[in-house]
Order: sequence, then structure tokens, then C-alpha cells
Amino acid sequence: MSTNHRSSRLFAVSLMVLLVAAGGFGYWKSLSDRLPEGMSMGNGRLEATEVQIASKLPGRLADVNVDEGDKVLKGQLLARMDTRTLEAQRNQAEAEVLRARQNYAAAEANLQLRHSELLLASQEIKRSRELFNRGYASQQIIDQQQARLNTGNAAVQAANAQVAAAQAAIGAAQAQVAQLDSEIEDSSLRAPIDGVIQLRLAEPGEVLGAGGRVLLLIDPSDQYMNLYLPASVTGRLTVGAEARILLDALPDRPLPARISFVAAKSQFTPKEVETRDERQKLVFRVKLKLTEPAAVPEAKPGMPGAGYVRTATVDWPANLQ
Repeated sequence: MSTNHRSSRLFAVSLMVLLVAAGGFGYWKSLSDRLPEGMSMGNGRLEATEVQIASKLPGRLADVNVDEGDKVLKGQLLARMDTRTLEAQRNQAEAEVLRARQNYAAAEANLQLRHSELLLASQEIKRSRELFNRGYASQQIIDQQQARLNTGNAAVQAANAQVAAAQAAIGAAQAQVAQLDSEIEDSSLRAPIDGVIQLRLAEPGEVLGAGGRVLLLIDPSDQYMNLYLPASVTGRLTVGAEARILLDALPDRPLPARISFVAAKSQFTPKEVETRDERQKLVFRVKLKLTEPAAVPEAKPGMPGAGYVRTATVDWPANLQ
């Protein structure tokens, strides 16, 4: 037998041994990864509650005080819209309040004058009637003074209407000031929750429309994974039960979680699922929420992984404890 033939045969035998070893390892690995009875899993991505920080009114973005990755506290000023136009409108509205109050004071003074005129007219007609009864005044005088009294009553009513209109004008002007104060306050974009700035979507100087997004804020204390499981599994799950999340990037660090939601209505599997067969199945959404998200800061929203739930009273396998 030649040397070349012997070498080829040795290479073939070595290759077969490697293939058999690889197959055996794969079979052993599949057995070790197989879930015990009473446990199910589904693929998903770690997510976190997101809050869009957006402008309520159209305008120019004046300042952005935070960068991506910054931790912020509830109520902290994150960005500010240009409010010069609103402040000018508020100054004008405050001037309208002052003018309305002056008009109200004038209307009140006019009302007092009309009351005085009415009082004088009533006194004069009273005296004239006494003189008429004694024969010292004519009916014409009585008629003239009665007309004056009627005119005085109408003048008082008109003055009362002017006072009410002036008072309403004050209320309208004050409401305009309050509205502009609210719009100026809304132009200061503040953090509604404690969180981390995930994205900075606009820069100072940009003109934004109503609802224009400036920042994306996430809540790292509220991280979860959505699974899509069949009815045979979800029918035996309860909200509050223990679960586990295992991320691809952290295969040796199972994250403790709890079932926080089980959908009451089935749906088609989302398009993110790779195979068409699985997408065509009707499943129920199950939400697993991390119980201690701060304990593993390496776990970040967007990381793919798998979620595990128990449908029976069984112990977690070693790789999930």
C-alpha cells in the first residue's frame, strides 16, 4: 500500500470520528436543552416602557439640556421651545385685563350716577304729586316727571348691563392670560418619569410642528418581554406567576420575572417571527416583567432572548435558577 493511499485512509477515518463526535455532542446538547414537562418557552426581545417627549405647540426648539444616555428625574427640564411670541401675546393679554378693569370701574361709576338720577326723579315726582293733590301742579308736570322716572329706570338697567359686560370682559382677558401661561409652561418639556434618554431626535434651532418629537425616554425600572404562546399553554398560566428570561447576550444569567399580562383574545403571531408557518398560528400574548431590572444593568432593551413559563408545579432547571 502506497504512502499516499495510507494517508488518505487515515484522513477519512479521522473525519468520520470528528463527525460522529460532533453529532453526539449535538444530540447531547439537544437533550440537555430540552425543557422538562410542565414548562414552555417563547422567543422575544427585551423591551422597556417608552415615553415620547414632544412639543405640544408648533414652534422653534430653543434648548435641549440632555444627551443620549443621561439619567433624568421626574420633573427635570429636558428641553425648551422658543416662547418669545407667546410672552408678547401674554403681555398684550395682561394689558387687556387692565383695560377691562378700567372699563369696569367706569361702568360702576356710571351705574352710581344713574342710580342718583333715578333717586332724584322719584323724589321730584313724589313732591309733584303732593302739589297736584293740593291743586298747585298740573297733570302735564306729572306726566313729564313720570317720563323722566321711566327714563331713569331704563338708564339704570342699561348701566347694570354695562357693568356685567365689563365684568365678563375681565374674565375673558384673564382666561386669555391663563391660556398663554399654560402654553408657555407647556413649552418647557419636562420628564414625566424617572428614566434614561434613549434618543435625541431634534436639535436647537429646528422648527417643529405640533407633536414634534424631541427626545425618547425609557423607564429602565419597567422592562419586559412579550411572548406569543398557544392556547394549550396560556390556558394554564396565571398573572403573577414566576417566569424567567434568558437573553442571548447573557446565556448564563437567567433574569427573574413574573407574568404581568395574559391576553384574553388570540391573534396572529407578529411578523417578527421568522417562519411563515409560525406566523400563521393563532397565539395569545403573554407579558413577562422583570422583577429586579436594576440587578443586571447589562440587560438592555432590544436584546433578543427567550422567556420561560411554567404550566405545572415543577422546579426550574439548573440553567434557569
